Amino acid sequence: MTTTDESRAARTAAKVLAWSRSTVEPALRAAVDTLPSSMRLVAGHHYGWWDERGEPVQAAGGKAIRPTLTLLAAEAVGGDPAVAVPAAVAVELVHSFSLLHDDVMDGDRTRRHRPTTWAAFGVGPAILGGDALLTLAFDVLAASDHPAAADGMRRLSAAVQDLVDGQSADMAFETRADVDLRECLTMAEGKTAALLGCACALGAFYGGRPDLVPGLGAFGDRLGLAFQLVDDLLGIWGDPEVTGKAVYADLRQRKKSLPVVAALTSNTPAGHEFADLYHRETSLTDDELVHAAGLIELAGGRTWCRRKADDLLTEALSHLRSTAPADRPAAELTALADLVTRRDH
Repeated sequence: MTTTDESRAARTAAKVLAWSRSTVEPALRAAVDTLPSSMRLVAGHHYGWWDERGEPVQAAGGKAIRPTLTLLAAEAVGGDPAVAVPAAVAVELVHSFSLLHDDVMDGDRTRRHRPTTWAAFGVGPAILGGDALLTLAFDVLAASDHPAAADGMRRLSAAVQDLVDGQSADMAFETRADVDLRECLTMAEGKTAALLGCACALGAFYGGRPDLVPGLGAFGDRLGLAFQLVDDLLGIWGDPEVTGKAVYADLRQRKKSLPVVAALTSNTPAGHEFADLYHRETSLTDDELVHAAGLIELAGGRTWCRRKADDLLTEALSHLRSTAPADRPAAELTALADLVTRRDH
């Protein structure tokens, strides 16, 4: 246990996230400021710093889960979280790249109670903005001049490839009627879990403990899969006033999310009825969307996802303990993991 751990009690997850945002945002803004003006406008709008005209606003940003994992992972292995700020910024930039592209592919017009980037600027600028943020992420790591920068870039590049592969599978599933849970979980591991695993691995790299990368990466990976399970639950049963997303958006798009696939493959009467409804070619009415959500629950899709997320949380914390982390950051990582699996947005 370090002197810092002994002298400071573990913070709540909310306080840790606030600390992470205040620590990372100055460096994130500095990085975005290096972009061409057109891309800087798009990026700042996405982060809630200004509106589509460049006028400053006080909009809510993201949850900052990924950069927070990076900072805490660095501290958990005995490193200085300030040294890991470039890695945290890089992870946040890659996450933002994925969100800008994801909103285009899904046709989502709102995020965090505001117009999505493509809705505000058009499809082309949103795609280019995502490309700019992805490139910037690797620039930030390269400019950090940290001994682990090269390893970090390779790990981040692999995570991006997994993310793209997972997103490709997610899109392909929309037109298939035979998706099973195994391949749906594999898709989620690529689309979401890979980047959370990378966030923790980068923290270990920048914390000076490359030997602990496998354990912390596995912690983030299992937590990331739990994150996606909860995200899929919120995509059906989340309160749009809290989530900032349209109600039943995933069902309208015929997404093969995890609760949907769990219901479709349940071999229950409710699952069969849901399959007949979900595989129709015509659009679902509002009443049918409500009925579809009810059938998923009757078929056990909601319960299966909740239990699976709890099991993954247990696995994640086991991997965290295997790295013998410092007490305070370990407690904060545990609190953050609990928040991820119990969140409402």
